[in-house]
Amino acid sequence: MGANIDLIFKIAGIGILVAVAHMVLKNSEKEDYGFAVTLTGIAVVLIMVIQMLGTLFDEVKSVFRLF
Repeated sequence: MGANIDLIFKIAGIGILVAVAHMVLKNSEKEDYGFAVTLTGIAVVLIMVIQMLGTLFDEVKSVFRLF
C-alpha cells in the first residue's frame, strides 16, 4: 500500500514541476521549450505507469499460475 502512495506523490511532484517549468518558459516567450518540457513530463509519467502495469500483470500471472 505504501508503494502506491509513493507513486501518486511522485506523479504529483512531476506534474507540479512540469507545470511550473512550463509557466516560466511561457512567460519568457519560449513556448516551444515549454511544450517540450510538458511532453517529457508526460513521457516520464507514462513510463512509470507502464512499469507498474507490468508488475501487476506479473503478479496476476503468478496468482493464477497462467505461465
